Amino acid sequence: MNIPIIPFDAGEALLDWIGLTDALATGHTLPKAEIGDTFLYRGKDTLLSRAAWIDGLGMAVKTATVFPDNPAKGAPMVNGGLNLYADNDGTLEAIVDFHLVTKWKTAGDSLLAARRLARPDSRTILIVGAGNQGRALHAAYSAAFPQAEFTLWNRSRANADKMAGELPNITVIDDLETSVTQADIITSATMSTDPLIKGAWLRPGQHVDLIGAYRPDMREVDDAALLRARVFVDSFDTTIGHIGEINIPLESGAITRDHLIADYYTPDAFHRQNADEITLFKNGGGAHLDLMTSRYILERWNAQG
Repeated sequence: MNIPIIPFDAGEALLDWIGLTDALATGHTLPKAEIGDTFLYRGKDTLLSRAAWIDGLGMAVKTATVFPDNPAKGAPMVNGGLNLYADNDGTLEAIVDFHLVTKWKTAGDSLLAARRLARPDSRTILIVGAGNQGRALHAAYSAAFPQAEFTLWNRSRANADKMAGELPNITVIDDLETSVTQADIITSATMSTDPLIKGAWLRPGQHVDLIGAYRPDMREVDDAALLRARVFVDSFDTTIGHIGEINIPLESGAITRDHLIADYYTPDAFHRQNADEITLFKNGGGAHLDLMTSRYILERWNAQG
């Protein structure tokens, strides 16, 4: 049996953002995932493995190596791959490029929330952060909101200008506060430990999408933003107890557990109630989303022969 090895460019050419979000929604109708993470260290270097098992969808193990000194040697800092295993007998079905799965999983996770929580008539989308994930968010949101115009804010103007020069329909701005007040959707992908986005800047009807804060000490919005919004997460299991955006205000008492309204496993509650409310989504990632995404990638790969 030939095991397909799916590289980034050839795999990405077959994918569709709306199709992926539909696949993620379907994946959450299956039994809840079992997940597990392991970390191994050698000095500054890290080996991280994230595993997930969903009855009816199979198993996936995504392994990443993080070697901070690699860029000085002309090599990528982060490398890895994903092994996808069959649900019925546990056999290896595919090896999928790490960066392909991560890019589409992360942006697709946020796009599914936006399709459910953002106003369908949203026309201005602010991207905060000009890294690789900011580029993926531009592509994802363009698929669901094709009439929207994009603005971009980044700490480094040079990096923002570079990203804007590579992508259509995007304008760099220097005043974050003004851009937040004018946007219908704010999607943020930074590694900030101090909140960048203030609740006082938000206005009725907006949707806020938070991606970057993944460590216990990271936050992209302040307490006021959480208190003004109806708050949703992709998974209670992978955000509560793990991510500063949720943990810090819970531990301080700024919010209580019932302020988190729903995750993807509670779809009946995962929706906007009216045009004026502010919705906020915390994208926590998780190995179960890697599994759902890689299964979608393999299905598209097989469909194209």
